[in-house]
Amino acid sequence: MPVRAEGLPGTAERESDGDPAPPPGLVVLGHFDQPPGYGVNRPRGSASWLFTWTTGGRGRLWQGGVETSAGAGHLVVLAPGAPHRYAVEPGARRWRFWWAHCQARPSWAAWLRPYDAGDGVYVVTSVPAGVHGRVEAAFRRMHADARWTGGGAPPPEAVASDDAAPPYGAAPPCAAAPPYAAPPNGQIAVAHGSAARELALCALEEIVLLTTAGARPAAPRPGLDARIQRAQELIDADPGAPHTVRSLAEQVSLSPSRFAHLFSRQRGRSPMRALREARLRHAARLLEGTDLPVERVAAASGFASPFHFNRVFRERYGTPPGAYRNAAHGGPRG
Repeated sequence: MPVRAEGLPGTAERESDGDPAPPPGLVVLGHFDQPPGYGVNRPRGSASWLFTWTTGGRGRLWQGGVETSAGAGHLVVLAPGAPHRYAVEPGARRWRFWWAHCQARPSWAAWLRPYDAGDGVYVVTSVPAGVHGRVEAAFRRMHADARWTGGGAPPPEAVASDDAAPPYGAAPPCAAAPPYAAPPNGQIAVAHGSAARELALCALEEIVLLTTAGARPAAPRPGLDARIQRAQELIDADPGAPHTVRSLAEQVSLSPSRFAHLFSRQRGRSPMRALREARLRHAARLLEGTDLPVERVAAASGFASPFHFNRVFRERYGTPPGAYRNAAHGGPRG
């Protein structure tokens, strides 16, 4: 059976109403080949980003009010900040996929933004077949680099025999990619050291760039009101701004009551809850990518009170902002 999140160091205790997630700051990844019945449910979401790359079969992922299907050659990314679950798609014989939990680098946001399906879900479904092999080779390299202790050479990538078939449902490797096999089903790699972590993130950065550079953005979700989509874009573009229900409603030409009702119905949460989640995600990115003091991070993310910011950040991510920053950088900073 695959190793699950509760077997990882520092993972929170299992919630009575769902599955635990890896703790923030770690880079954790693996390759699963799952039959019908497999599924993960996290009513509190995850403190880290989740990247999935399907190599065979089909999976289905839900986050907030968004639901998407994943087939071979699809990259689906779930941002932290919303309840999510994923499973083998009903009717599918199995789901074979790579997955990685980590804190995304701030530069990736611009690459993923065209594929935003709402509620922190990014769906890249039209990745050119010619780069599938290179994407999978990058995942195998990421898996090897994450296990590096810093001494000697990194562990070698698993090499397939000459007669090994490509992963089920996957395109053949491109000419530049050697015919490596995926690691054994359920073998999880955890990058503990800073060198292993940065090497693994470099491989994931290559994956994000390869998949988003040549793919076509997914069509907008059917039935989503353009005014509500615009309001969400305003929140995401500047979460630190002094948005209110009234100010957002005015910018999309709706009354405050109609806007709040429509937003909650279509997005699965109130406008102010969506704003708070966007501010917390923005604060997490600032903690990961800058040396700003925590008080400055709070102010830049729209939180008037540092004490309130510390409390809600800890509720959301399970750790205070300072500890989150240390974990995201592999230990205390100088």
